[in-house]
Amino acid sequence: MKKRSHIVFILAIATLAVMAMSHAEEKKYTEEEFKKAVAEQVEAALKKTGQDKISSFAKELLTKESQLKMDAFNINKEKEELELGKKDFEKRVQDLLKKQGKILGCLDEQDKLREKRVEHMVDVISNMRPQNAAQVLSVQEAEISISILGKLDALKVSKIFNLMDKEISARLQKQYMDMKK
Repeated sequence: MKKRSHIVFILAIATLAVMAMSHAEEKKYTEEEFKKAVAEQVEAALKKTGQDKISSFAKELLTKESQLKMDAFNINKEKEELELGKKDFEKRVQDLLKKQGKILGCLDEQDKLREKRVEHMVDVISNMRPQNAAQVLSVQEAEISISILGKLDALKVSKIFNLMDKEISARLQKQYMDMKK
């Protein structure tokens, strides 16, 4: 209980010292000068009472308080930097999503154009005699031939398969069946 009353007494002295400094002198202090003057007044008051340990404790508290303020400032600065980094990252993601949309749009467009060309070839092949169609489709890439055959009338497809070389016909029929699944 006695120690508490000493601490309260010391804090009261420090408060009075600060008030006296602010009223007695009309001098304007910078924040650093003010802190230094308060620390000197508190130290002087504590030395008068013979409380050196409390004096060093008070100095330590003031040092830690200024360190905490500096840490808080650094944390706020880091938060601001993180926020800027986050905004930059979000902007980059949006840019990438736009580019991805353009690329996907181009791919869709290419798929549509390819489908249009296949439809055109379906029209051409459907108007050919089965013998000629079998010759044309036998030398085409298997994927293209299968796409075309998949869109032709079943009767026409069976005639074309019958007129093709048996190995080519068997390979295309297998791929055709796999495509239908």
